Amino acid sequence: MGDRESDRRLVASVRAGDHESVRAALDEGADPDVPDPGTGLPVLCTAVAAFDAQVAEALMDGGADPDRGLPDGSTPLLRALDGGSPAVFQSVLGNDPRLRLPERERARLLARARNRYETGAVEELRRRTGARGPVVAERVTDEGHDWVDQYTLGGRVVRAGHGAVLTWLESRLRVLPSVDELIDRAVAVADEDHVDWWGACYALLERHRREAWPDAPAHSDHPDPVHRRFVADYLRTRGITACDSPFAERESELLTAWAARETDGPVLAKVLEALAEYEHPRMEATGLRHAAHPDPRVRLRAATVLDASEQARSPGARAALLALLGDPDARVRLEACRAGSRDDTLLAPAAEVLVRLAEGPYEDLRGGVAETLASSLDRTPAVADALAALLADGDQLVRLEAAYGLALRDDPRTGDAIGQVGPLYGDGFEHDHRVNALWDWTRRENRPWPLAPGAETA
Repeated sequence: MGDRESDRRLVASVRAGDHESVRAALDEGADPDVPDPGTGLPVLCTAVAAFDAQVAEALMDGGADPDRGLPDGSTPLLRALDGGSPAVFQSVLGNDPRLRLPERERARLLARARNRYETGAVEELRRRTGARGPVVAERVTDEGHDWVDQYTLGGRVVRAGHGAVLTWLESRLRVLPSVDELIDRAVAVADEDHVDWWGACYALLERHRREAWPDAPAHSDHPDPVHRRFVADYLRTRGITACDSPFAERESELLTAWAARETDGPVLAKVLEALAEYEHPRMEATGLRHAAHPDPRVRLRAATVLDASEQARSPGARAALLALLGDPDARVRLEACRAGSRDDTLLAPAAEVLVRLAEGPYEDLRGGVAETLASSLDRTPAVADALAALLADGDQLVRLEAAYGLALRDDPRTGDAIGQVGPLYGDGFEHDHRVNALWDWTRRENRPWPLAPGAETA
């Protein structure tokens, strides 16, 4: 048992959703299973009810018991499963449930997860509450970048991520459903940013590490374009995470042949995006084939493929990229600029387009424009002036990129630019190459570091 003061701090930190303070209280000796006075249940249940995966993970790391029996016959783990948040369930499930849980309990968990998925979040919520009134629905982010629908009824809240919960549980228990079943789960909500889509993709990636060649690529000829888009997205992720795979050559060959026959624009764009993560002798030819496609999403990814090709750029590829620099779609122009910024022949026209994009009404592209301007080898005053102008942007990451670009050019406005970035809060900046470059610049110039939280901005 922890001491009472550290226990009180732990309860307060869990309620506040402060995972760092939770870890600190646990390090001081707090009981990871201390009950929350408001509910009488272990604080792990408080984190589960709040859909707070980081706090749940901190409690699990501190020794919280996910299998502790509760008065209603459930456990924190069962509550996490029922809640439908894949991120929370992953945190509470623990590292190796196959060793921790007896076979009967593993089977019970699997049956419950499948039941929740097949019943559906709304129907299960109605069953558990007995309420028949309207359900309040909202789309939320589940501890990261993926979204899920969240439903509220009769004082209870659930998230409809049970497809990903089931998939994650199967993966951890080494229960392998068919590839067809996994893909069917993924495409039930035809959005690659949905938790079920990523859950199925991750499960296939895990399986690919253990098996020779899962038959997901067979779906590249599936009549449903959503199935084909999922497979292309899966192969794109494969290219990013397993670039040295012994199957990379076969996968790149599949994607190249697929790009030649695919007729659906969004699917073709995803196929080209996946191909850009590989190497293939026909990459440039594939990019050229689609550089004038009527769908701007395809033209954008054709530029990506032309940029990714390891071959010496041919005159035809340069001509295609030059044409894409004048594309009517701003996103296509930006992608062509990325390729052109690394080509001596296209450097100047790409810089001109970037400057116009920076001055234009493209707020959603401003981050990509700033990044491409900063890394451009163009050292003309027009590019430096465009970077300086971006220091007035409302997005701190745009300002950070702009200041970084000025520091790379040793521009006399760099000192003021660093001050305009504003203090950097949160995790992730300690290894940021841009922050490191600004730090090196201030040290060389013997200036104070203005980006720490609490520092005054210029």
